[in-house]
Amino acid sequence: MLSHQYSGNHLAGVLRALIAKEHTITVFSKKTTKPLQGKILNLDMDTGGFELSVSDEKADIESYIYQGYLSFDVEISASSDEEDTDIYNFEKIKAQPLKKEADSYEIKCQLANALFTEETRGAVRIPLILGMYARATLEVFANELTIKGRLRNISTGGCMIDIAMEDSLPLYVNQVLPSVTLEFPNGEYFYARGCIRHMRPFGSEGHAALGIQFVEVGRDMENVLFHVVSESEREAAYRAGVDGRSVSQSAVYIPRKKEDSILKNASQKPHESPNAPPMVKGVRTIARQLQAVLIFIKNWNAFPEETLYDCTDSLLYLVRQNRKELLYALSFLRDQPEWVRHAIQVAGCLADMVASRDPHSPHLREAVAGTLMHTMGKPLLMSEKLPSLKTNMTPQQKEILLGHVDKLLEKISELGWQPSDGCLDIIQNANELLDGSGYPAGKTSDQLSELVKQLSVIKVINKLTHERNNVSPRTPLDAYRWVHENDTQYEHAVIIDYIQQYGLYPIGSLAKFSRGFLAWVMDIDSKGKPTHVHVVKNLAFIDARIDTYLSSNDFSQIGRLVSIVNPNDLRVDHKH
Repeated sequence: MLSHQYSGNHLAGVLRALIAKEHTITVFSKKTTKPLQGKILNLDMDTGGFELSVSDEKADIESYIYQGYLSFDVEISASSDEEDTDIYNFEKIKAQPLKKEADSYEIKCQLANALFTEETRGAVRIPLILGMYARATLEVFANELTIKGRLRNISTGGCMIDIAMEDSLPLYVNQVLPSVTLEFPNGEYFYARGCIRHMRPFGSEGHAALGIQFVEVGRDMENVLFHVVSESEREAAYRAGVDGRSVSQSAVYIPRKKEDSILKNASQKPHESPNAPPMVKGVRTIARQLQAVLIFIKNWNAFPEETLYDCTDSLLYLVRQNRKELLYALSFLRDQPEWVRHAIQVAGCLADMVASRDPHSPHLREAVAGTLMHTMGKPLLMSEKLPSLKTNMTPQQKEILLGHVDKLLEKISELGWQPSDGCLDIIQNANELLDGSGYPAGKTSDQLSELVKQLSVIKVINKLTHERNNVSPRTPLDAYRWVHENDTQYEHAVIIDYIQQYGLYPIGSLAKFSRGFLAWVMDIDSKGKPTHVHVVKNLAFIDARIDTYLSSNDFSQIGRLVSIVNPNDLRVDHKH
């Protein structure tokens, strides 16, 4: 916390306290889904002036500066497994580009003198800074779906809520929420109906920011709202070191005894293993950008083609850099939304299979772009009738979901985007089968391209080997048997190619060994046998974690390979 005698620019004091910790700065724009990474230099504590250095050789800096202002997020890394990532938002900072180097810009920036900003409707917006915390609960569909989040700023007119990007799937701009509830550490709470005014990716690691306007505030809640806004202003001024007679700690932000444990539990999110392979960051970036594409097409007026092809080219680059490392990194997407996990894993596998046979295929880039897009219609269909994609769906909900291809095509047409023939082929036909039993058009073998036939095998094996709608995954061997038994729907030659390429113990699967050890398969030989594994658990000590890497020469320590198992059944993940 800052000194309470501080008399310079108070926003500069807040910014200094944030960047003194390990952090990431993300510059964002409403014109593009692509954030820029920045670095703050020469922060003047008296005037609030500083330079922002951003690196990106392709970036058009004017897309990030609007009417002389830019906005950025400061993301503070969690210092332990018991803490959550903290994100702070600095909006409408005066900005002037100074000079451009080969692949970077320097931007002269100026913080406002006031700690609090005035909104267009006259209300003063109070940021929750330097550890201030309040929980938010959004009712999306009455009695059907609620979303948990964190309050990031508040005014008498509305607030900004930070939620997991995955939870943003059913939300859209101008949507009216039946209730928005804010709960403060001392137990006070405020609730009202809300209307989503804007939505964007928040920070750099899987969050979304919702700007919500309060509507129809009940009389009993009006006084509560003015009280919590006033107390938030008091607390923020206190934490920022503003000197004044009315500046003191607010009781609203002093936790009740049991609130301490609630906040601690709420922040306990799993963090990536420090030994995660470098490519994991790459595939997670693709997952984050794909979700940003969804937010963009749902709420803005253009299709972010550049972002889609950034994802496509990144995946192709990773395949060509080291295909086995990529296959292992793809297994780290198990915690992503189902539509994202499936799309990226299938696209990665398609890229791997095609590039292995024809490294310079002229059709691969467009096919991968289409594969990344082909499930995006599913979240576009979410509504009161289909409030979640996670639950065990009713027959009626499954019927609704069959319209996801048409929904996506309708949306991209509405946005005026015209995919290439190769990309469109995948989007339209990824769910068609050789015997005409697929959807949406019931096409048969002679109407389908070779890439679609290859993709349909990859898709069905990925579907069968992952848990979906409370259906347990099959082992790779069982999945191969099922596809063989249904070979009127799938190209036999592709099935054989797939089995030869990935074997019975595919990279990224969890193997059980005879001495009770569980290990992730990291590499296999030409016969499909594991040669390198990451040992993570001994079933004799179910709550203990192991973090050991073994090559096949040392497998005698863990016994013979028994089978591939479901990580969810055994409480195993890539994370701590």
